[in-house]
Amino acid sequence: MKTPSFLRLALLVCALLIGFGRTPVACGQTVPAPQSADEKRAIAHKIARTDRLSLSIVGEPDLNVGNKRVDASGNINLALVGDVHVAGFTVTEAQTIIEDAYRDGRFLRNPQVTINIEEYAPQTVSITGLVKGGGTFNIPPETVMTLRDLIQKAGGLAETANGSKVKITRTLPDGTTKVFTKDVEALLKGRASPNSTDANFPLEPDDIVYVPEKII
Repeated sequence: MKTPSFLRLALLVCALLIGFGRTPVACGQTVPAPQSADEKRAIAHKIARTDRLSLSIVGEPDLNVGNKRVDASGNINLALVGDVHVAGFTVTEAQTIIEDAYRDGRFLRNPQVTINIEEYAPQTVSITGLVKGGGTFNIPPETVMTLRDLIQKAGGLAETANGSKVKITRTLPDGTTKVFTKDVEALLKGRASPNSTDANFPLEPDDIVYVPEKII
């Protein structure tokens, strides 16, 4: 039986496209839908206090919830398992944590949890010490704010600032704090230094930056 002309033409187009390294849907291949800006942001986003979440569990409609605010301690309260700490974790990590809580508590054998961010809490960082205009600054949605970005927003370093020992205090998901010491002076003054990349250190919400005074 002869192959219909329209099918021969479709096969020829497929062969040409594959030859150029492109995979068309017409050749029987599926192309994943591009991620929306909200989906990309949710993947990278670390859940923050006062974020508003919805949660669903496959096959367990009675456990599905919406409009759940992350409380000041970084927890959400869920049926059966109680408070679960999710602040500081990505959505994917939080889903796993909640699945483990239901599994370890022997409430569900194989829970499959999906979390959606219904509303993002305002994300801020603060800077104090020897800068020209310290204070609290918003991290714009879907962006990364670096240490250099924040110092520039604060008007730059004061003349007596010790830019080689800038400290960033960060609260970790377990409630403990970690202090980073970074050298931003070299890059801000246009000098090469082994620590020049310190100025590009990415900040996280609620980080507190302190610029000390230079001791003469």
